[in-house]
Amino acid sequence: MERTGDPASAGDAEGVAEALDRPLPEGVRRRVVALVADAFGGLMVTELPAQLRQYARFTPTRRAKFAGNAMAAAVESDPVFRQRVAGRLRETQQELAEAIEGGSPPAAADPEDVAALAYVLRPAGWVKLVEAAGEEAQRASAERAGEEAERELRRLREELAEARAAARTEAERSRGELEAARKESDALHRKLRSALSDVKRGEAALRKAASELESVRSAAAVRQATAEGEARRLRARLAETESALETSRRAAREGRSVEDMRVRLLLDTVLDAAQGLRRELALPPASMRPADAVDAVQPGKMTPRDIATRALSEMDPALLDQLLALPQAHLVVDGYNVTKTGYPTMPLDKQRLRLLGGLAVLAAQSGAEMTCVFDGAELAAPVLLAPPRGVRVLFSKPGVTADELIRQLVRAEPPGRPVVVVSTDREVADGVAKAGARPVSSALLLKRLART
Repeated sequence: MERTGDPASAGDAEGVAEALDRPLPEGVRRRVVALVADAFGGLMVTELPAQLRQYARFTPTRRAKFAGNAMAAAVESDPVFRQRVAGRLRETQQELAEAIEGGSPPAAADPEDVAALAYVLRPAGWVKLVEAAGEEAQRASAERAGEEAERELRRLREELAEARAAARTEAERSRGELEAARKESDALHRKLRSALSDVKRGEAALRKAASELESVRSAAAVRQATAEGEARRLRARLAETESALETSRRAAREGRSVEDMRVRLLLDTVLDAAQGLRRELALPPASMRPADAVDAVQPGKMTPRDIATRALSEMDPALLDQLLALPQAHLVVDGYNVTKTGYPTMPLDKQRLRLLGGLAVLAAQSGAEMTCVFDGAELAAPVLLAPPRGVRVLFSKPGVTADELIRQLVRAEPPGRPVVVVSTDREVADGVAKAGARPVSSALLLKRLART
C-alpha cells in the first residue's frame, strides 16, 4: 500500500529538518498510539515491522494496550512504516488529513487529534502543530486544575462553615454541660459540708462516749478496789473470829463458864455473817494452790529429749515411732530433702506424690499431726495437688526458702509441744534444735516409710 509521488513523500522531505526538542505530550502520544492501532489492521503483515507482526491479529484496543510503546517507537524510528500508516490515515480521515497537510487545520478540531495526525503525516510545520497541541493541552489542564481548585475551595469553604456551625453548637453544648457540672459541684460541696458536719458531730459523740466509758471504768476500778478492801477486811475479821473460836473451843474443853459459851455463840454468828457476805460478793472458791505454780516435770510425761536419752540408735525406725507416740506430736518434713535423698532420679511431681503417699499411711498409723514443706523456688507453674488425708502440704512463698518456712513452723508451736523435724540439712537441724524441736535425719524417715 505504499504510494509514490504523494503528499507524504513531499511532507517527509520537507520535514526532514524538523524535529521535536521535547517528548510528545502525553495526550498527543495516546492519540498517536490509537491512530496507529486503528491503521494497523489495514496493512499486510509483510508491511509491518518485525517487532509488531505478532500483534497483527489483535483488536485495536488490545493492540494499543499491549503494543503501545512498540508502535510509538516504530512510528518515530521507521519512516517507511510511518508513511504506510500515514497513507492509511489519508484514506480513513481524508478531510482532516488534507486540511492539515494544506496548513489550515479546522479550528473546531481537537488540538490533540490535529497534533497526533500531524505527527504521523509530517507536513511542513508539523512540529509547531504538536507544540501548539501540547500548549493547548497544558492550558486545558491548567484550566481543569483551576476549576478543580475552585471546586475544592468551595467544598472547603462549605466544610469550614459546617465546622464553625458545629463548633458553635458544641460550644453551646459544652457551656450547658459546664453549667450543669457547676451546679452538680455546688450540690456535692453542700453534701460534703453536711457530711463533714456529721463527721464532726460523730467525733464529738465518740469523744463523749469515750469519756463516759473512762468514767465507768474508773468507777468500776474504784468499786473493785473497795470490794477488794472489804474482802481483805472481812478476811482479817474472819481470821480474828476463827482465832476467837479456837480460843472458845479450848475454853469449852477446859470447862469454862457460861460466859465463854456466849462468846462462842457470838463467834458462830460472825462466821455465818461472813459466809453470807461471801455469797453476796460471789467470791469464787480457790481452785489453784501455790504448789501448782511451780514448774516441774510430772511423772508419766515425756519430752523429745527424754526419748533421745533412751538406748535407741539414731537410725532405728523405732525411735521415730516413739517420738510420734508422744501426746500431740507434730512431724515437720523437709520434702525435697527427703525425696532427693531417697529417690533423686524421679521427676519432682513423682517425688512429691510418692512421699505424700507414705506420709498419709504414717499419719493414719500414728495419729500425729504431719506437715510436709516443699521449696516454692523449684516450681515452674502452680501445683495442682490434692493433699492426702492427715498431711498438710505447704510451699514456700517467692523469696522464702523451705528451710525458713520450717523454722517459722517450729517457732509458731507453743513451748513444750513435741515437734519432730525431718531434714539432713545441718543448718535446719541446728536451728530447730535451738527452738526446742527434735531433728531426725531423712534416712530415718525413709526407713520408717519402707516398713509401711
